[in-house]
Amino acid sequence: MAQKDFYAVLGVNASATADEIKKQYRRLAKQYHPDTNKGEAKAAERFKEISEAHNVLGDPEKRKQYDEMRRLGAFDPYAPRPRSSSRPGGTTSTGGNTGGGPRVEDFDVGGFGGLGDIFSSMFGGARARPSGPEKGQSVETTLEVPFKIAVTGGKVPIELEVNEECGTCSGSGAAKGARIQTCPECDGRGTISFGQGSFAVTRPCPMCLGKGQVPSEKCAACNGAGASRSHKKILITVPQGTESGSKIRLKGQGGRGVRGGPAGDILITFQVKDDAAYDREGLDLVVQAPVNIAQATLGSKISVLTIDDRKVTLTLPRGTPSGKRFRVRGQGITHGGKTGDLLVEIQVVVPESLTPEQERLMKQFAAAGALEY
Repeated sequence: MAQKDFYAVLGVNASATADEIKKQYRRLAKQYHPDTNKGEAKAAERFKEISEAHNVLGDPEKRKQYDEMRRLGAFDPYAPRPRSSSRPGGTTSTGGNTGGGPRVEDFDVGGFGGLGDIFSSMFGGARARPSGPEKGQSVETTLEVPFKIAVTGGKVPIELEVNEECGTCSGSGAAKGARIQTCPECDGRGTISFGQGSFAVTRPCPMCLGKGQVPSEKCAACNGAGASRSHKKILITVPQGTESGSKIRLKGQGGRGVRGGPAGDILITFQVKDDAAYDREGLDLVVQAPVNIAQATLGSKISVLTIDDRKVTLTLPRGTPSGKRFRVRGQGITHGGKTGDLLVEIQVVVPESLTPEQERLMKQFAAAGALEY
């Protein structure tokens, strides 16, 4: 099952600094705070999700543990694992006391705002090995989207790597004619437990990969895994008004099912790239419009482009100050049946250098008292 990625929830990279995480959290919290989105259930749920992510990533110790669990959860299913052992101080198939060695206790992560569920899903608990159809691998990934496509909607290609059932052995992992026998590593349980630090974790058995059984001769195509890695290219439809942290689920587009089970899903978390011209404030778009001193002082007409490249002409009144905003209604972001506006923010540009003629005229302007306050 695909798991929640707190970095994707906040729309930051796993290498983000503490200041970057704090800045992004404050921006999102302000945007989705219940006080500014009264009665909007989706905004309230998003705010809760953002707060949960920041509760973990904003705390250095919790983030460290979360990163470690992310790292442990991203293991290669075909890599060797620590073997079960009854030696003092070693691992044990039950995760309990190891005889003469130190007592190994289960690690409780229930107080970390959702980390308990993530930890459980990463390492799992002891459970009966699957024998019937299994749903294929679900894949969660973050997709970077250009700002303009996020606002107007469009399609973005993505390539994913997924586990798929081996077509040669139909997922059994056995060569043709091979015998299926109980796994000697886990005694047919499909899982092993071992101590790590002061806690014990349970993982799928590395020999039988959680099946509880192994063939007398492995399938040559998949080396007994019953599955193979494959690359899958798909075209993702980005909904109009998409923002960082929003998600879509593509049912049945993940890894192929095992033993006739249904295909898994793909869970996409969008991360919207910054744009050189536009900023977003809710459903409103903000664009900077540079003007010179004469235009701001005397008033003038200026043109700006909307997000869909249409030209809009504005009339600036005399004495327009820098930072003044003008609203062009209906030219913002459309989402959820609502459409925002385009906010044109005036930026009065002061020239760094003047020609001799410009300097002469500016001195006349100053001498006339126009610059006195």
